[in-house]
Amino acid sequence: MIQAIVLFIVAGLAEIGGGYLFWLWLREGAPYWFGIAGGFVLLIYGIVPTFQTFPTFGRVFAAYGGVFIVLALLWGWLIDKKTPDQYDIIGAVICLIGVSVMIWAPRMN
Repeated sequence: MIQAIVLFIVAGLAEIGGGYLFWLWLREGAPYWFGIAGGFVLLIYGIVPTFQTFPTFGRVFAAYGGVFIVLALLWGWLIDKKTPDQYDIIGAVICLIGVSVMIWAPRMN
């Protein structure tokens, strides 16, 4: 379980970090190598989920989506200095509950 959580977090940080580097390059006028670095980080994001032990791609990425939402809110809070409001927090908790159900629910197959 800890490995799955760590992989979700690493994948999320890679996706958000890579996207952020592209944002800085294209929207904020950062040097072109920010875009190159962002592409490399996004490549890592594409690789990390393959280390999950869950058998289906769709379920892994659906669960990852909930983790991504929480990480994006944390990124916005820590990097962009936009404090999440109570509805952001409630929504994030709901997402994490959904992720937990999808990933760790007992299944017959």
